[in-house]
Amino acid sequence: MNWFTNLDPVLQALVATLFTWFVTALGAATVFVFKTINKKVLNGMLGFAAGVMIAASFWSLLAPAIAMAEESGMVPWIPAVIGFLAGGAFLWLADVIMPHLHNSPGEEPEGVKTSWKRSVLLVLAITLHNIPEGLAVGVAFGAAASNLPAASLAGAIALALGIGLQNFPEGAAVSVPLRREGLSRRKSFVYGQASGIVEPIAGVIGAVAVIAMRPLLPYALSFAAGAMIYVVVEELIPEAQQEKHHSNIGTIGAMIGFAVMMLLDVALG
Repeated sequence: MNWFTNLDPVLQALVATLFTWFVTALGAATVFVFKTINKKVLNGMLGFAAGVMIAASFWSLLAPAIAMAEESGMVPWIPAVIGFLAGGAFLWLADVIMPHLHNSPGEEPEGVKTSWKRSVLLVLAITLHNIPEGLAVGVAFGAAASNLPAASLAGAIALALGIGLQNFPEGAAVSVPLRREGLSRRKSFVYGQASGIVEPIAGVIGAVAVIAMRPLLPYALSFAAGAMIYVVVEELIPEAQQEKHHSNIGTIGAMIGFAVMMLLDVALG
């Protein structure tokens, strides 16, 4: 790991988000094995992703943001609240503007009206999810370079691992529905992995921004947390609860995901 720790923080963020993109591609590659995924299994995976993102939002983003604000002499809760709400507002605005389609039976496309194909709209929906995830990883590595006690390289690595884990079901959640839409396995895979391409872009932007403007750190961390929680509440949890007959699979998945991310952050951070 010495080669990684000796890298520039921006390059660390790039490598970490390339890893999360790679895991998205692994999830998308399930289309070569399965044409459909059992709904209960998918619900469990989506719940797991939600649990990871909830835990990461607090342990890896909000808690360090509050500690950094305090160390910098700010009122601790101000950056956390402002950044958190701004992150949610950003995703809400993107939801309103960007045309996309969720994988829900009978659901109409959201965002501005467009003639784009359903396949493209499905990919854009997951792409929206991946923006805050890549941003969170990039900001975490930028924060680790600030030498503040509240941020550590190990904590940033733990966040990248957690985001990577929950990207696997997100990749599958794109490619498998595309296969059902009639696309070939190869095209379904290509589109599925492409939904994660924004993560390295957002990661590098996040790392560069916080390194260049250190006072933004608490706000940037909180912003990423707010954006991720918006995705969890708006998309992942509702989609994980779409069983005709009540099932706790999504809830159990969320509990396990939260526990895994908490373990990674506390053990490695």
